[in-house]
Amino acid sequence: MTEGFHFYTQYHLVEMLGLDAKNPGELLEGIKAVPASSIYYHTHRFLQQHHYLSPEPPNDFAFWLMDILHLNSLGEEFLSIDTVHYCNLEDLRKKFRDLLEDYLSKGGTNTDCLPGFEFHFLACKTFVLPMPYVAHNLTEFAEILKKVSIRALYFHMFEARMRLGVPDNDFSQWLKSMGEEGLANKISRLDPYNMTLESLRKKIIRMVEDRVQS
Repeated sequence: MTEGFHFYTQYHLVEMLGLDAKNPGELLEGIKAVPASSIYYHTHRFLQQHHYLSPEPPNDFAFWLMDILHLNSLGEEFLSIDTVHYCNLEDLRKKFRDLLEDYLSKGGTNTDCLPGFEFHFLACKTFVLPMPYVAHNLTEFAEILKKVSIRALYFHMFEARMRLGVPDNDFSQWLKSMGEEGLANKISRLDPYNMTLESLRKKIIRMVEDRVQS
């Protein structure tokens, strides 16, 4: 018998690392040195904190390069990286590192920012907590999905990629174990980065309910 789907939620505790950067060279050294949780924080925090307000979350590195240092071309290169589609944070770190190394090797500007506008490297500790909800079938799954928090939806749809190391999500993994390959593939094909979390919730619920009624 297939195990029910256990819903989880998560909370982040932000840490100051005591490492700052005032120019692209120091940003490069910081990116090389910080723990992977810092790379995660500066590229994914907007997804959880603001994704329900805006479907286009920025990353902190691009913002600082463009808005503080006014290095628009370099910042746009950072912004163009599809950070949330990386399943491995070390691969993402390498991409940032390569961009900065290439920029500096070609004589790019390495001017300091104004005092007080340094880039402060932060990290986060993630605490995963079980919720009192377990779905044993599609009907229960849809009903629970209507009432769980945005944090739970984020955890299972976005953070799952980092935990599983594959371009998939917890919901689809469970559905496949139930033999619901078609529904699982439909959810996997969704592009959750181009919609708000609430829109994503409604779309998944509608897909599950349509399957129940079919």
